[in-house]
Amino acid sequence: MKQKFNIIRSTCVPLPLENVDTDQIIPARFLKATDKEGFGDNLFRDWRYDKEGRPIPDFVLNDPTYGGCILVAGKNFGSGSSREHAAWAIAGYGFRVVISSFFADIHKNNELNNFVLPVVVSEGFLERLFLSIDHDHQTEVEVDLPHQTVTNMATGESERFDINGYKKHCLMNGLDDIDFLLANKQKTEQWERQNK
Repeated sequence: MKQKFNIIRSTCVPLPLENVDTDQIIPARFLKATDKEGFGDNLFRDWRYDKEGRPIPDFVLNDPTYGGCILVAGKNFGSGSSREHAAWAIAGYGFRVVISSFFADIHKNNELNNFVLPVVVSEGFLERLFLSIDHDHQTEVEVDLPHQTVTNMATGESERFDINGYKKHCLMNGLDDIDFLLANKQKTEQWERQNK
């Protein structure tokens, strides 16, 4: 799942629902696993499949006219419990970016820790993006991490988004927290020698 970020341009999967919580993203019955593998298969499990495991045709992830590595979600995405498994499922499915007008803080950090970029946009931008995607399912969005901009390619509308400088560095260099510490091991050891 470790992938360097720079500029991502992709079609989108729209999920215009507010208050999507982590239990809807990955139901609690799947939390026993401690390995990240396979969680993407159960992303939005209870919305994607019926009780017999058959795909529900009108759910967006089962609609072949939508695709891409960007999920566009309604306001307050990732609320509820702090389960990191929700971010594992999003990343495991293949999403690299989630766009919303508001994320629950813990979920937002879990996404960043799993190489998924949460992009916060204004409610107006989000509404117009949903309209663009509804009008043309092949609408593309460009997310430029170096310049911290997101652009609706159908309209040309662009907004700037915020990201913690440390997390931006890690995403752009494909580093998790351990990788970052190991890359700075000599600096840490030098500091320790100088500050005994």
